[in-house]
Amino acid sequence: MISEPLSKLLVAQVSSELGAHQTYLGISLYFERQSLHGWAKVFRDQSIEEAQHASKIMAFLLDNDVEFDLLGLAAATTHYKSATDAVGVALASEVKVTGQFNTMAGAAVEAGDHRGFQFLQWFIDEQVEEERTMGALLDLLASGVNLFQAQELLAGIIEE
Repeated sequence: MISEPLSKLLVAQVSSELGAHQTYLGISLYFERQSLHGWAKVFRDQSIEEAQHASKIMAFLLDNDVEFDLLGLAAATTHYKSATDAVGVALASEVKVTGQFNTMAGAAVEAGDHRGFQFLQWFIDEQVEEERTMGALLDLLASGVNLFQAQELLAGIIEE
């Protein structure tokens, strides 16, 4: 069994991950509308990854006999002022999620919940990669490179 405080935080995190899924899908659509298919694919793939994160958490909750309901999700925009604005929203989302996982790890430690703490380690490691990737994408945009030309550089950033 996992601790009650961590259970509640993980249930809330499912909604957060699904919200991130929608946010990234909205960013993907923003790029798709501009015929920036490479950029759209990056964020579509990221959207799928966020849904997989939610699934991983739900499986852990089920494995630990935690009963829960799925919380409602807010709408996600598909309109941004610029590519930099869209990627900035993605980075801010990742920073927020990092804080959420740090809070959950603290709750697990405080409760002596070793099972829950161990589960969270994968997500904490993942957040380092997520923040690095979004930061690198912002750096690419800040370089002034043409967005169409930059698509050729995206694979190198995502796979680093």
